Amino acid sequence: MRWGYVTRNVADAVTPPKVPQTEATALDEKQAVALLLQLQGTDLYLPVLLALHTGMRSGEILGLHWRDVDLENRVLTVGTTLQSVDGELILREPKSHAGRRRIPLTGATVDALKAHSAAQAEHIASGETYSDNDLVVCRKDGSPWHPSTFSAAWIAARNRLGPRVRFHDLRHTHASLLARSRAPAKVLQERLGHATAAFTLNVYGHLLPGVQEQAVKDFAALLSSAEQELKKGDA
Repeated sequence: MRWGYVTRNVADAVTPPKVPQTEATALDEKQAVALLLQLQGTDLYLPVLLALHTGMRSGEILGLHWRDVDLENRVLTVGTTLQSVDGELILREPKSHAGRRRIPLTGATVDALKAHSAAQAEHIASGETYSDNDLVVCRKDGSPWHPSTFSAAWIAARNRLGPRVRFHDLRHTHASLLARSRAPAKVLQERLGHATAAFTLNVYGHLLPGVQEQAVKDFAALLSSAEQELKKGDA
């Protein structure tokens, strides 16, 4: 139409199908802590901790490089994601600008990363075969952890330990716990790498029991305080 070759856009007459919206499932704080305690000493401990403490996706965790981790300033940058395309492992940049983000880290995350870095260094010093790809979460020989193999390892651990949730639900858990601690929607959006805060609220709004009620109480208290100040002034 812009070029003047057609008089109308026939696609305007199409009714697109509705995209079904699936609700996020999340663990509560006790379930999250219990899961980490059960996984201590296993290869899944660090990736699960990263998912719970940062909200990163599995591909972002498997593609995380040490060069993107600043332990001194307690922050990491999501710069690459590991994907399997036609059986080939590929490291790609996040799809959107919002996906490339800086995530401040908890003290527990920093401690776990330091311990993991020391263990990797010890493994390399032992003289065993190791391919240094600068990956934080990888196989014992330093090679990337294939997404399908990682998924199978998670499913096996999940079935053994009890929480029947997808690995992606650990990301939902991070968002849910942050929201319950009354973190602003903008903070959730930035940590999760969503394009807009509206999308974040649409996905996680139902995981916030009592948040709207508390907001109403805070709103009422704010107006009540203002009313009392005005009455004091009149007196």
